Amino acid sequence: THGVNSTGSCSWKIYVKNGLVTWEIQQTDYPRTRADLPNHEPRGCQRGASYSWYLYSANRVKYPMVRGRLLKLWREALALKKDPVDAWESIVEDPAKAQEYKSIRGLGGFVRSTWDEVNQLIAAANVYTAKKYGPDRIYGFSPIPAMSMVSYAAGSRYLSLIGGACGSFYDWYCDLPPASPMTWGEQTDVPESADWYNSTFLMMWGSNVP
Repeated sequence: THGVNSTGSCSWKIYVKNGLVTWEIQQTDYPRTRADLPNHEPRGCQRGASYSWYLYSANRVKYPMVRGRLLKLWREALALKKDPVDAWESIVEDPAKAQEYKSIRGLGGFVRSTWDEVNQLIAAANVYTAKKYGPDRIYGFSPIPAMSMVSYAAGSRYLSLIGGACGSFYDWYCDLPPASPMTWGEQTDVPESADWYNSTFLMMWGSNVP
């Protein structure tokens, strides 16, 4: 499956040989912005153009991975505490246990788990946090509808139902002005890059534009 893990969900032409993706290029089937502007074909980034590298990479994550020390603590706690929420509480409220897995953040040490196991762990952590600190302390992100209505609805609906906080996807990707929607109440109501053609002077810095 070819994808770009992007909010844009850009369209791609995928070339396949003997069942393997060989390379990809942008689709050129998007409508023209205006008749007097060149067809700039804005959809499709470098990540998407090199996605076949990720597709077959040995580093591609195909299964849920959990930090080894945390998973060991979780399994031990779950064997003693039949309620998953109580099991999570016994870990995070024990300074020694909490320090044991938090102190190695950024150092790797992930091990393979199962979806059932990680879903139970995440659910227990969410319930514990909501009960102890309030549901608004559960903060998450969800893809925008342009990527997938199912993915968007799943994340945003879940956070809405439990009273959590759903952040802007700009905060996640940081590819557009992060504070614009929160400050002005709109989604970057500014000229698109096609309008650069009409400019006599361009100044860009701190941008992800190649």
